Amino acid sequence: MKDQIAVVTGGAQGIGFAVVKKLIGLGARVASWDVDLLNDSSMKDFGDQAIAVKADVTDLKSLQAAHVATSNAFGAPTILVNSAGIAGPNATVEDYDVEEWRKVIEINLTGTFLVNKVCVPAMKKNNYGRILNIASVAGKEGNPNASAYSASKAAVIGLTKSLGKELADFNIAVNCVTPAAAKTRIFDQMSQEHIDYMLSKIPRGRFIEVQEAADMIAWAVSPENSFTTGAVFDLSGGRATY
Repeated sequence: MKDQIAVVTGGAQGIGFAVVKKLIGLGARVASWDVDLLNDSSMKDFGDQAIAVKADVTDLKSLQAAHVATSNAFGAPTILVNSAGIAGPNATVEDYDVEEWRKVIEINLTGTFLVNKVCVPAMKKNNYGRILNIASVAGKEGNPNASAYSASKAAVIGLTKSLGKELADFNIAVNCVTPAAAKTRIFDQMSQEHIDYMLSKIPRGRFIEVQEAADMIAWAVSPENSFTTGAVFDLSGGRATY
């Protein structure tokens, strides 16, 4: 990863921060794009290999400014990992708050679309790139009382497959992963009943560790992944049935 320049959205904590640490350990320079104030403190120990960039994935102008800031600091990004996302509340479809639905879709799906929209042109110009969108096993299986999250992550899978085909003539790989839940701050948005439900569905009998997700993601965005594109890598501990 010595010559690689990575953007990781949601890099201040959780799986995103684990990916930041992994890529830096492999020699990449990394820009963490996040709205969280923890972003600055999370990046401080990495010296000149990392920068924290305040960015809102739902705001196109914010993302364009973040891309300029990253390019000025390191050069045009060659790697993109879309990790920013929220769980939203747990409720049935009939009781789901409409504004909460829109918020989940706006961050998880539209945010992923906008970040790709901003980062793809430079990758096409340089005929090189590696993109990894983080979806969820909920996007494959559908979790009850989490319709917005499940729908948004299913859509991220579809977006990944579509973009992978669009960029197949370039040396750009576009893939996604479908992890089971990890014990991160996203759990704060869920009911204990829903957390227990998710755990009960994982054959391995535990939640994924963020480092396990980072290890697979690091390979998917490496130069070694030179052929696979539009693919979905399972990280569900055996839950996924397809």
